[in-house]
Amino acid sequence: MSKVRKNTSSDPKKIFVLDTSVILYDHNAFNNFQEHDVAVPIQVLEELDNMKNGNETRNAEARSFIRLMDQASSEQLMTTWHPIKGGKGGRFKVVMDIAPTSQNAEAIFGSGKFDHRILNAALGLKEEFSDKKVVLVSKDICLRLKAKSLGLFAEDYETGKVKNVDDLYTGKTTLVKVPALPFDELRETGSLKGDAINLPYTQGNHFYQLKSGRKSGLAFYSVKSNNLSLIKAASAFKISPKNEEQALAMHALLNRDIKLVTIQGKAGTGKTLLAMASALEQRKEYRQIYVTRPIIPLSNKDIGFLPGDAKSKIDPYMAPIWDSLRFIKGQYNHDPKVQAKIDEFLSTEKIVITPLAFIRGRTLTKVFFIIDEAQNLTPHEVKTIISRAGEDTKIIFTGDIHQIDAPYLDAESNGLSYLIESAKGHPLYAHITLDKGERSALANLANDLL
Repeated sequence: MSKVRKNTSSDPKKIFVLDTSVILYDHNAFNNFQEHDVAVPIQVLEELDNMKNGNETRNAEARSFIRLMDQASSEQLMTTWHPIKGGKGGRFKVVMDIAPTSQNAEAIFGSGKFDHRILNAALGLKEEFSDKKVVLVSKDICLRLKAKSLGLFAEDYETGKVKNVDDLYTGKTTLVKVPALPFDELRETGSLKGDAINLPYTQGNHFYQLKSGRKSGLAFYSVKSNNLSLIKAASAFKISPKNEEQALAMHALLNRDIKLVTIQGKAGTGKTLLAMASALEQRKEYRQIYVTRPIIPLSNKDIGFLPGDAKSKIDPYMAPIWDSLRFIKGQYNHDPKVQAKIDEFLSTEKIVITPLAFIRGRTLTKVFFIIDEAQNLTPHEVKTIISRAGEDTKIIFTGDIHQIDAPYLDAESNGLSYLIESAKGHPLYAHITLDKGERSALANLANDLL
């Protein structure tokens, strides 16, 4: 049995108190504090116990953390300090209900709420280890503010965060004053060795908008072949790019050598529509087309709260995907056979449109997999999705990192930002940021001015 060490002012270790929101974001969180101690309030285990059943990602995270705690504690008491396996001297333990003598969060903010009991646990540790810095770690901004109002240190969980998202990788570079000789060769032959032009980014696949005098062109640099290839305008299922950015996105979506694509951009830039059209264009190359998005319930109510059968419950959340499919069908108003074929794809499940939670555990072999609104995923969720990819599967993540509905995510901590920053440079990956809206002039006004 581990013994509580004597408090000494020379001990530089901090004590980090984890909130439930951190565990639901990353079940492996308590292994990421290196040499410091980690305390898990008993209320966190109570909340996780209430969340362990279900198919949502948070349910899986809860179950995974409970198993980790069980393995880490073995047959020992959870209320004593245990060494964190693989750590650098850090320890963890479960903190029981504490009523601090100096301040009581329940007396100040009200009783009957887990958050306030978690605050009390942190306050109790602050009293017990007065010579140490006790820090509450939470993804909940309001809880952090309450902690600070009580004189507690509080901070966000930083693992998986992307700093300086304003400088996030865009996947494209504009080159002006390209020498005429290599530029003309590219236009004539369609390809060029990457070192023939002084390219600023050759660490991964990358798009270029080239300008030489009055001439211009689009090109794609392949890090695998060190080759710059000319991009010609391509359409998919009668959906044609409306601007150069969309042409770059379409190239990535139709490129068979690229297995992982991210498209980031504000509403109305055509992310979902381009992905859907590309999937239909390549339907013969894949066993199935999965189109999905994470469900963020309104007012934190589960979809089971809604009336009707499963389809009735989820359709409101999947409406943007259905809108894109209807728009594609609209391109074939004079060809009822193609429209009927699309309907047949749905009835035979060649195309599956469903919430992300409903495909958990399925094998993604030879699947064209589109994940819409990926900014509402955690980095761990994104990793889990990609790790399920089998042979000949292509995965597309689309979203807008500045429009997040998930309560504990932001532009820096969401899975889409994390993926863009982490995957750049991989030969199987391509990314493009879409800036120009094409929905309507009125929609562009809202994005630009309001």
